[in-house]
Amino acid sequence: MADSSPLTTDDLEAILERTPDLKIGVLGDLFLDRYLDLDASLTEPSLETGLDAYQVVNVRSSPGAAGTVVNNLVTLGVERVYPIAVLGDDGEGYELRQALNHLPAVDPGGLIIVPDRRTPTYTKPMLHENARPPRELNRLDIKNRHRMPEALEVQIQSKLVEIWPQIDALVVLDQVSEEDCGVLTARTREHVATLTATEPDKFVLADSRERIGLFRGICLKPNRAEALRAAGLDDGADALEEAASLLARRAGRWVFCTDGARGILLASPEDNERAARPRIPAYLVAGPIDIVGAGDSTSAAIACAMACGASVEAAAAFGNLVASITIQQIGTTGTATPDHVRRRWREINRSCQHLLGG
Repeated sequence: MADSSPLTTDDLEAILERTPDLKIGVLGDLFLDRYLDLDASLTEPSLETGLDAYQVVNVRSSPGAAGTVVNNLVTLGVERVYPIAVLGDDGEGYELRQALNHLPAVDPGGLIIVPDRRTPTYTKPMLHENARPPRELNRLDIKNRHRMPEALEVQIQSKLVEIWPQIDALVVLDQVSEEDCGVLTARTREHVATLTATEPDKFVLADSRERIGLFRGICLKPNRAEALRAAGLDDGADALEEAASLLARRAGRWVFCTDGARGILLASPEDNERAARPRIPAYLVAGPIDIVGAGDSTSAAIACAMACGASVEAAAAFGNLVASITIQQIGTTGTATPDHVRRRWREINRSCQHLLGG
């Protein structure tokens, strides 16, 4: 509820009013999200195989993975977003660049186009049946499964050095599971830590599916499973608190650990092992939800709030607020405009007043 949240209306308005002045970098694996809308009523058997041949009635393409962070930053109203990524000189890369071109706040100067890499792509067939929400079928993935060449690592790091003086915050997204096959190789991870040490007050937030425990000198945003895995702990009573605290001490920075409907658990690098960790409650929603991209929208919101000078607690609450909007957008990776955010905040406050008898 809003009355138990560290986020106030004044905090919210300060974030939304300052966000249009922000310049934020996004370093990481930029995917193409390609949605294929399938009309179940048109399905026909394949004469060659006898299998169902699904009929595509619409194709929707948008930036995915690090691109979802980009999309959320743009939708929140950030003045300029600087993605740094490696794309293939292929059809998917063209499609992805076209999608980015529709986002006027995006500066494409950090995109490195190379002929011998594939553009990472998630193809998501969405089956539409009767009046029910669309159902996602087996996803088709295109990824690079060979090591990022050293020459490209150098280019990536040079692009980061180039934008560093211009940005107010940086979001780092390590999406690729295969080690050293994506943008965030071990050497680039170390480069981020070294660069951050030169300006420690600049907010940097890392999200990684497999290697969140290897980042140093920057804030971390794991989910529950990622935090436990990185800490080498089994799930159980107080395990998440222990894991988050361990990661915060290792990184030397705050940890924002997302925990689904239980909100965000915060851990400070200055916590001792027995310190109580604040948990920032989620804003609960009714009806069907789609959590695809929820973590990326949370990262974008936290980065905006921290760059605007919000407290760690208020930034986490703002992340929860934005995620409560994006998870209600079914069959797509959701985003939230400032109007969406204000409307949702009013709904929460009205609900709180009703429960309190106001």
